[in-house]
Amino acid sequence: MIPKVCKEIIDLGDGRTISIETGKLAKQAHGSVVVQMGNAMLLCTVVSNYTSSNLDFLPLTVDYREKFAAAGRYPGGFFKREARPSNDEILTMRLVDRVLRPLFPKDYHAETQVMIQLMSHDENVMPDALAGLAASAAIQLSDFPFECPISEVRVARVNGELIINPSREQLLNADIDMMVGASADSVMMVEGEMDECSEEEMTEAIKFAHEAIKVQCAAQVKLAEAFGKKETREYEPEPEDEALEKKVYEAAYQKCYDIAKKGTSKNERSVAFAEVKEEIMASFTEEEVEEYGGLIGKYFGKAQKAAVRELTLSEGLRLDGRKTTEIRPIWCEVDYLPSTHGSAIFTRGETQALATVTLGTSREANQIDSPSYQGEETFYLHYNFPPFCTGEARPLRGTSRREIGHGNLAQRALKGMIPEDCPYTVRVVSEVLESNGSSSMATVCSGTMALMDAGVQLKKPVSGIAMGLISDGDRYAVLSDILGDEDHLGDMDFKVTGTADGITACQMDIKIKGLPYDILVNALKQARDGRFHILEKLTDTIAKPNADVKAHAPKMVTRTIPNEFIGALIGPGGKVIQELQKETGTTIVINEDPVTEEGIVEILGTGQEGIDAVLAKIDSLLFKPEKGNVYQVKVIKMLDFGAVVEYVEAPGNEVLLHISELAWERTNSVSDVVKMGDVFDVKYFGVDPRTRKEKVSRKALLPKPEGFVERPPRDNNRGRDNRSRDNRGRDNRRRD
Repeated sequence: MIPKVCKEIIDLGDGRTISIETGKLAKQAHGSVVVQMGNAMLLCTVVSNYTSSNLDFLPLTVDYREKFAAAGRYPGGFFKREARPSNDEILTMRLVDRVLRPLFPKDYHAETQVMIQLMSHDENVMPDALAGLAASAAIQLSDFPFECPISEVRVARVNGELIINPSREQLLNADIDMMVGASADSVMMVEGEMDECSEEEMTEAIKFAHEAIKVQCAAQVKLAEAFGKKETREYEPEPEDEALEKKVYEAAYQKCYDIAKKGTSKNERSVAFAEVKEEIMASFTEEEVEEYGGLIGKYFGKAQKAAVRELTLSEGLRLDGRKTTEIRPIWCEVDYLPSTHGSAIFTRGETQALATVTLGTSREANQIDSPSYQGEETFYLHYNFPPFCTGEARPLRGTSRREIGHGNLAQRALKGMIPEDCPYTVRVVSEVLESNGSSSMATVCSGTMALMDAGVQLKKPVSGIAMGLISDGDRYAVLSDILGDEDHLGDMDFKVTGTADGITACQMDIKIKGLPYDILVNALKQARDGRFHILEKLTDTIAKPNADVKAHAPKMVTRTIPNEFIGALIGPGGKVIQELQKETGTTIVINEDPVTEEGIVEILGTGQEGIDAVLAKIDSLLFKPEKGNVYQVKVIKMLDFGAVVEYVEAPGNEVLLHISELAWERTNSVSDVVKMGDVFDVKYFGVDPRTRKEKVSRKALLPKPEGFVERPPRDNNRGRDNRSRDNRGRDNRRRD
């Protein structure tokens, strides 16, 4: 049977197109599409169970994988098969999940899977920019209850021009790189990095991306109509009881409002709200609690949320008593850990992050090996969020997607400020010790100070702030430095990082539909004021990077040498370099630069003497005496026919000083003229054409003795003729 295949083409307007095709692959899935741009092809399948789970949330799994076969490559490792997802794959999963999840009904709890696979790779196409489009298009072909189509695009500004879905090569010259997720009506997600751009420039890029997304959403609708749009499935919604909701609301609202207005700490608020909830639960019979307990808790949460939001909108007050623009108290400290290469503590209210910096060679670079990209990072940041930081006890199950996402945001915020000539591989680790509102922004701040404490010459310090938004359609309030509770109850959570001159990174999740751009710009400007306030606290603690690394931290020196000398420095089987590292207490790494055809030698050591010894060895290897120059040498070996000397300025470079070049007088024994360890000058004559060896002379620098008569040079040709006659005689004797 020939399958029914439908396809829609999206024109990007510059000769590039994106196609969405369905009906050919994975037909047992509830929805499947193949999205293609150039030679890059993504297969997306979606499946959702028809029975609801017992969970009180949507168990949605978004999985994105890049197959090595897509790029004609083998996976690394022993088993030669794809294993756990890479960080880049996890980041793509998060980008898609954050846009899809809010568009499912809140009472839809069926197990749902969205699986996206890169099946064919094109080096000029970045596949993560197509993942959101693929996911939404597949859902449009299913019968899932889903509000509307969405899409995601990457927008970059290259040489002043905004581009949709640029190539990786174009991104090298971009000063704005953002992923934007949206429906036709509303922007829902923004994440990216910038080269100190302004709030207006960032908003312009978001608008440009949104126009492209509108076209992609329309194409999904056309595809679904052409293929045959399925009727939305029926599912059993959560039970509702208007009378019960009204009763709980009336009992809880004012009490929650009064608690919120007191401006207490997180623990105090939690206890007070819990007491109100228990009091309300106690007002019902055991039978009612058993039957409606879940609804009572749900309606109490709605009343609590409404009370807190109204307090902010009507009185401009927040849960902890602050005004909307007020930032919690901040204290900072650097050089806290004595053995690390750099460390800093940043504490803002009830959020605290301790950052450490470790300096290393290129050998410690983070290697990235995926089907769509191979490279390395010489600056990277790891973020850890242990359960104790929120007062919880739960099992540790490896690095979470959240930790990878927050660490990536902080890394993007800081990496543009690492100088291009930084010789080190730099690793920053953030340990979140307390959390109540944006530990990722605390990581940016502690990371900035730790880098400066380590002596990394940051171009400019970076600060970050998490902002919130509450709106009822007519009124709105932008909240600076939001709490964890405010993140949950607000309409927008956006994190902005930057220097005094502009934005370096952002992450936004926008829950309100049709957010006006003027409100977004105002919110970003309020965030700028908050960033400047925090930045001042950082620079009060450490005004500029330390001039040098700490005494116990490794010093890094790099030297370039011609490629032909690399082998001599390494030695047979690595003998020379291993002994040199052992003798000097250093780490030596050699890389070849294919462009300049030179070797780059990295010398890492805590002692300057050891580093100097390695540099001296390199200088010795590179030493080339020039003909006619005079050099100081030292006798290191005595022979019957001369002395072996080494150049004082290049230890290890040896040359034979022949006995005939020691003095003008006839020398019967080398020891008559020089002894072991003697230091004197010699003249360099280059390579002797007769012996094909380097020639140096001591006597050439000495005055000739009075009456000295130099012997005439031997006639080599005459000797050769005599030897020829002898050979002819030998031949005649053989014939006789």
